[in-house]
Amino acid sequence: MIRVNIHEAKTHLSKYLERLAKGETIVLCKRNTPVAEIRPLAVPRRARRPIGLAKNKLKIPKKFFDPLPDDLLDAFEGKP
Repeated sequence: MIRVNIHEAKTHLSKYLERLAKGETIVLCKRNTPVAEIRPLAVPRRARRPIGLAKNKLKIPKKFFDPLPDDLLDAFEGKP
């Protein structure tokens, strides 16, 4: 992470864009006081994820669909 004042960032913008492209984060400062953080964008996936990656690896028991106990429901609703 580097700290850069606004004037310097405007003067050397292409240099800092190269550093951002490599994954570096830049803290933009005004009179040496941080005002913004510039980060590179996440690279989007090129290939689509296949459907069903976790098939047969997860089993939900029938008890999962049973109603919750009254004391737990009261806790969710903020009742004493």
